[in-house]
Amino acid sequence: MTIKLSKSDLGKFTQLLHADQHKMVADARLDSASDNGPNPHDFYDSALAACKAITLLMYAEKAKIPLDDVQITIDRDSSEERSGKYHLLVGLVLHGKLDATQLERLEQVAAKCPIHKLMTATTTSVTTTCEAADS
Repeated sequence: MTIKLSKSDLGKFTQLLHADQHKMVADARLDSASDNGPNPHDFYDSALAACKAITLLMYAEKAKIPLDDVQITIDRDSSEERSGKYHLLVGLVLHGKLDATQLERLEQVAAKCPIHKLMTATTTSVTTTCEAADS
């Protein structure tokens, strides 16, 4: 999968992202003039929420657990990001006729979603190349 980005005409820092046929807008969110979309941190945090919800719904379906809906809130504390600490507090609200055992199992499954593991148990390598374009 390749994600492509280009500048948008919507604002000074606004960017258009293309992931296959899907289009998203990202912005700096510094002030009202640069608030045309989520900022990159919002996308990072949102990936965790989406992955947890999808993982839970898929697992519940396979395990025949009566999970009807998942609501997730993520609160970010990035105050120590520059020193290498980025804390996300994830709140799960699981809807359905769930007993205590199912609820506990779903909480364990949520902690094993691929993005959670990617964020906490892997080393990510980023290689950047750069070239000049003719204007």
